[in-house]
Amino acid sequence: MYKSILRPLLFNFNPEKAHHLTFFFLKLAKNIPFGIGLIKLFSPRVKSTPQEHFGLKFPNGIGLAAGLDKNAEAIDAFAALGFGFVEIGTVTPKPQAGNPKPRLFRLKEDEALINRMGFNNDGVAVIKERLKKRKSKVIVGGNIGKNKVTPNEEAVNDYLICFKELYPVVDYFVINVSSPNTPGLRELQEKKPLTDLLSRLMIENRKKKEQKPILLKIAPDLTDSQLTDIIEIIKETKIAGVIAANTTIDRSNLKTDSDTIETIGNGGLSGSPVHEKSTAVIRYLYEHSQGAFPIIGVGGINSAARAEEKIQAGACMVQLYSGFIYEGPQLIKDISQKL
Repeated sequence: MYKSILRPLLFNFNPEKAHHLTFFFLKLAKNIPFGIGLIKLFSPRVKSTPQEHFGLKFPNGIGLAAGLDKNAEAIDAFAALGFGFVEIGTVTPKPQAGNPKPRLFRLKEDEALINRMGFNNDGVAVIKERLKKRKSKVIVGGNIGKNKVTPNEEAVNDYLICFKELYPVVDYFVINVSSPNTPGLRELQEKKPLTDLLSRLMIENRKKKEQKPILLKIAPDLTDSQLTDIIEIIKETKIAGVIAANTTIDRSNLKTDSDTIETIGNGGLSGSPVHEKSTAVIRYLYEHSQGAFPIIGVGGINSAARAEEKIQAGACMVQLYSGFIYEGPQLIKDISQKL
C-alpha cells in the first residue's frame, strides 16, 4: 500500500512538505483512541529477534536513524511500525531554525536525498518534555550536537548541556560531529578535539549512578588514517561504540544529471549511493579494531540484502532513513526476516 498509494501521494509534494504531512498524521494517530493500534494493525508483521548490545535489550536490530524524528514527535508511531529502536535529533541546547529553504531534495533516479537542514530542532528543553510523555517502551537514542552559533572551542559545553538534560529520558546517546551542514562541525572529528569532547562526556557519564551508552556517529568521507584515529579514540575514551555512517559530501557515480546536482548545491547525500562507502567504513573499523566495539550500520539500506551486507561487514544492528522513505514499512519486515 505504501509504494502504490502513499508514496506517490507524498512525492507530489516537495520533500519537506511531505515530511510535515507525514508527521501530521503520525501525531494524529498518537493522539486519538486506538490510533497507534491501527498503525500496528495495518503495518507488516516484523519478526522478533531479541538481542543485547552495550547493555541494552533490543526487540530487533532495526532502528530509525536520527534526522527523521528530530523533535521526538512520533516515537510511539515509529515503534508501532516495527522499529526496534528510535533515534531522535539531532538535538541542540537552544532551538534553531536551521538553514534557509529549500534544503531537502529527492534524487528519485538514485533513490537518494540531499539535505542541508542544519540541525533544525525545538531545543533540548522542549524535546525533553516530549520524551517524558511517550508511552512506548521502545529504546530511544538521543543524537546531540552543538548550536550553529557556538564556536568549536566551546562546543563541549553544548554537548554537555544536552547530555545532562536528556540523560533521564533516553536510553543511549549519539555524539554527532559528522554532519556536513553545520559550518566547522566536522573539524571536531579530528583526533585532539574529538578525544577531549568524548573524554569530557565520559567524565560526566561516570558521575551518574547508572551510565548510559555513548556512541559516536562518523562521516563516510574519513580517510583510513582518520578511521584508525577513531579506533584509538574509542579505545582510549571507552565510549560504547560507533554509528557508521552519516551523509556524504561525495557526488560521484550518481544517475541524476550533473546540472541538477549542481543546481541543488551543498548538502549531505543519503540513500542508495552511500551504501558501498558506508559499508567500507564499517568493514575497516571492524577488521582493524578486531571487533573491539559495537558498530551500528547506516547508509544506503534499501533492501534486506543490503542490511545483511552491513552485518557481514561487522555491524551488529542497522538503521534506516532514506531507504525507509523510498521503500516504506515493508522494508522493516523484510530485513527482520533476513537477519
